[in-house]
Amino acid sequence: MDSEQLLRLVDSKGSISTWDISKEHNIDHQKIIGVVNSILALGNIITADPVTSKYWELTEEGESVALNGSYEVNLYNGVPSDGIPQKELMKIPNAKIGFSQAMSKGWIVIDRAANKVMKKVDSVVDKVKEDLIELKASHDQISESEKMDYKKRKLIREVVIKSFTLGKGPEFTTSIVKLETELTTEMIASGSWKSTPFKPYNFEALGQPQLAGCLHPLLKVRSDFRQIFLEMGFTEMPTNNFVESSFWNFDALFQPQQHPARDSHDTFFLENPQTSENFPQEYLNKVKTVHSKGGYGSQGYGYDWSLDEAKKNVLRTHTTAVSARMLYGLAKDFKPTKYFSIDRVFRNETLDATHLAEFQQVEGVIADYNLTLGDLIGVLHTFFERLGMTEIKFKPAYNPYTEPSMEIFCYHQGLKKWIEIGNSGMFRPEMLLPMGLPEKVNVIAWGLSLERPTMIKYGINNIRDLVGPRVNLQMVQDNPICRLDK
Repeated sequence: MDSEQLLRLVDSKGSISTWDISKEHNIDHQKIIGVVNSILALGNIITADPVTSKYWELTEEGESVALNGSYEVNLYNGVPSDGIPQKELMKIPNAKIGFSQAMSKGWIVIDRAANKVMKKVDSVVDKVKEDLIELKASHDQISESEKMDYKKRKLIREVVIKSFTLGKGPEFTTSIVKLETELTTEMIASGSWKSTPFKPYNFEALGQPQLAGCLHPLLKVRSDFRQIFLEMGFTEMPTNNFVESSFWNFDALFQPQQHPARDSHDTFFLENPQTSENFPQEYLNKVKTVHSKGGYGSQGYGYDWSLDEAKKNVLRTHTTAVSARMLYGLAKDFKPTKYFSIDRVFRNETLDATHLAEFQQVEGVIADYNLTLGDLIGVLHTFFERLGMTEIKFKPAYNPYTEPSMEIFCYHQGLKKWIEIGNSGMFRPEMLLPMGLPEKVNVIAWGLSLERPTMIKYGINNIRDLVGPRVNLQMVQDNPICRLDK
């Protein structure tokens, strides 16, 4: 059916339902709706008032029952006058449902003495079949309770029809003139534009929504972390080198060359380039001495420090290697400073719900005169309060380059347990004094995972649902910007 045929129907009837048109002319209702929408787009030619109606129709199973009879009647008819063993009776198709219904209606009974199923009544009426035939003929004479029962048995289903009642609009016509959408040079030259009907502009239309990228929850939280550091007066450190020498990644941090973290099962070593050169010679000699012989009041580790081991290139295991470089540069002209960085680090970890081999580390460093552990705890409390994370506790720990050291834990509501989110401490004199920093200068520092606080903020239980191939992209798109309580 085209637009003009529909308009002629409206002209002759005055008012007509799209559902009635669909049934009378045996046309798919959605096609009628499509024609109506195309006419409505042309202006006020017709009116279309939405109407919602409901009706019941038979399911495929209901059609079978209407044709062959209900399961309970078929089972009743399968019981001979002298009874039948239940095992034999259950061979009838759909016997389980039929047996249950026939028993509940009191049509049959189990004779325990004879171990048979017997008829309890002389005859039955197949009301289910009759009711379904009535419904199929559009004679809606069945009670609501029976409808609900048949619906529960999946014999019928309710169909909701959204149709329109069509009428004549103020600009009604049975012949549609196609409205022009463009003003051409030919129209202007001939002057036909004066009498040509144009389609009006719809200045209220929103236009086609544009696909756009969206920030990952990690980037949203990273942005807020960075803003908090800047508001607290920190300066961002450059962290654009993922590859570090073992000297800056381990040795400068007073981490011994025999430490387990320097094994291949914990650290990624590079094959090409395999080593680095050009270290500050004077500083390197001091690091070698403090490792092998001690100094600055320390006994050192007492082993033969190897330059070859220090030259090995690794994917940095922490951004504290960057902090070591910055502190070495700061020693040349010291002034109290606060540094921070947020960037990627790499560790040869076994993947699980809270561990990745590649993750983001949030690093904070403060260098000033006479700093104490109390200053570290106070700064950490202030920092985490700004993150909106108040369920925080500290645990004594060991780090080669900090003394005292504290692990930082936060309670995860999703996992219902405390999870470690970072480490902290005061850098050892064996690390700071070889750099040339003044003796009364102390450095407090902490390093956090970016992923774990993000999991806590967004209620994510498994880190692999936040980073990696298992990430739900719709989650990334739908989640709001993380607002931390400041």
